[in-house]
Amino acid sequence: MENLTSLVNKIQRACTALGDHGDESALPSLWDSLPSIAVVGGQIGVIRCSSGKSSVLESIVGKDFLPRGSGIVTRRPLVLQLQKIDEGREYAEFLHLPRKRFTDFAAVRKEISDETDRETGRTKQISSVPIHLSIYSPNVVNLTMIDLPGLTKVAVEGQPESIVQDIENMVRSFIEKVSLMRLHGFSIFFEPNCIILAISPANQDLATSDAIKISREVDPKGERTFGVLTKIDLMDKGTDAVDILEGKSYRLQFPWIGVVNRSQADINKSVDMIAARRREREYFANTPEYKHLAHRMGSEHLGKMLSKHLENVIKSRIPSIQSLINKTIIELESELSRLGKPIAADAGGKLYMIMEISRVFDQIYKEHLDGVRPGGDKIYNVFDNQLPAALKRLQFDKQLSMENVRKLITEADGYQPHLIAPEQGYRRLIESSIVSIRGPAEAAVDAVHAILKEMINKAISETAVPQFLELVKVKSLSLDLQEFKQYPALRVEVANAACDSLDRMRDESKKATLKLVDMECSYLTVDFFRKLPQDIEKGGNPTHSIFDRYNDSYLRRIGTTVLSYVNMVSATLRNSIPKSIVYCQVREAKRSLLDHFFTDLGKLEPKQLASLLNEDPAVMARRTALAKRLELYRSAQAEIDAVAWSK
Repeated sequence: MENLTSLVNKIQRACTALGDHGDESALPSLWDSLPSIAVVGGQIGVIRCSSGKSSVLESIVGKDFLPRGSGIVTRRPLVLQLQKIDEGREYAEFLHLPRKRFTDFAAVRKEISDETDRETGRTKQISSVPIHLSIYSPNVVNLTMIDLPGLTKVAVEGQPESIVQDIENMVRSFIEKVSLMRLHGFSIFFEPNCIILAISPANQDLATSDAIKISREVDPKGERTFGVLTKIDLMDKGTDAVDILEGKSYRLQFPWIGVVNRSQADINKSVDMIAARRREREYFANTPEYKHLAHRMGSEHLGKMLSKHLENVIKSRIPSIQSLINKTIIELESELSRLGKPIAADAGGKLYMIMEISRVFDQIYKEHLDGVRPGGDKIYNVFDNQLPAALKRLQFDKQLSMENVRKLITEADGYQPHLIAPEQGYRRLIESSIVSIRGPAEAAVDAVHAILKEMINKAISETAVPQFLELVKVKSLSLDLQEFKQYPALRVEVANAACDSLDRMRDESKKATLKLVDMECSYLTVDFFRKLPQDIEKGGNPTHSIFDRYNDSYLRRIGTTVLSYVNMVSATLRNSIPKSIVYCQVREAKRSLLDHFFTDLGKLEPKQLASLLNEDPAVMARRTALAKRLELYRSAQAEIDAVAWSK
């Protein structure tokens, strides 16, 4: 059973070292799940007469080690862990001074005061950050207690008016604590874990006790409250505390315990604690009113009873603590995965990380084009629907109307009519129609360019920071990891580099695609001319004006022939334009999207590389906090499992 108490002590020390001491953090708190004993007392009246809280703790420990004085002496929670050793000299250790042993307990008292001042300054302010003190002695029981600032009703000079409420809020945060686990948006509450040690002076009216008042509010049934009555020997003559100690005045589930502390004169004379305990036993054994209760009175009995009760509570809580730890480890690991790995310190590591992230982006971009991820089908839609529809909207038959044919044919003849066939007229008619295909060709290039750019944004939003090199090799990466937005500067740089590459590819594609159209204009198919009928029956009349030299049937035949040829060329370009676009844009995007970026990357200075991985400071702080907390939980998991198996 002692292993369980030592285990909780060890985990509490680790929690304190990590700053996990039950604050209002968004991070899950292991501290809240650990059973503890909170020592609650009050400062009575304006002159601040103490309830005897410090004296009770010193009696349990058997050492004079706590600061004393007027006003609020305890201004930070003191986590006091007592560990029984078989033999040897007793000593103390502070968590904030890990390799220093204190054998002089006067030095312990001074260090508590100094450490309090380090956190709060030399003022009368309070702080919820605990001081962690372990005492090893053959004269103690295995026990952990948290000494809290004494409750007060008024602020004194040098303290803000809020001090009364601030202390109460701090005390409540400890004695109300429950094990709270946050997992995937749900909160699971376990039973309250704090045992309340409510200390009240017997020479004051119990109804005015701050400790009893606040414990009654948070534990109305008294199921986890131990009542301790101090200063019994200082009660007025003719009065006693029997009704309270027997549970008649105020009943708790556990029996009240009376203690007799050292008087101020004893403290001033440095009366030995062993002698003080002996006098306490003699007082209860020899006082007629308390003789029948002597077997369960005194600080020694209090320490043993608290130790046994704490051990039982810890044992009952082990399964729920294990559940909390296991589920929280999963949650912490998941969030750390989303946040990604920390940035490498050296330039080579930074360059490697940038290259790996960029390659992951490049792979995801290819998957969009290849159909592994959605988006590539939009390019096919340009070729199969948008381009044919644009060609159809050119309406070649209207361009080759009777009026346009007559106009171009007659203008091509000039002052001298052609002898056989109006070859120049044919060329002009064909060229004027084919040239109009440049518009749909350019539009197809631009449409595919827009789709390729849109895929850049998609790929960037889906790019995860690789946790291991193997992740880069898989066909479809998990998107549960932190996205590219973890590094905004790198995201912008890669996006700009990819867009610049696409712009260059678009320009090359536009040149190549328009050349296809220009080639059809520059050289007509020879067979087309060979099949044309000769112009011996053109029906022209030389005596007429040049503008009505040809009859309608002849011009109609020319228009029909030219339309047939233009439609043939249009069908050819409808098939060749997509090939040019795919070759110049899609294929190149798959092959060399980030080639220029990688070339320029090798020329960057270390500071420039670091700027690309300039992560949000809040993300870095969050990752560090999560990593430390995960280490704490894994260590606690191993410790608890070892103890559980040993049982």
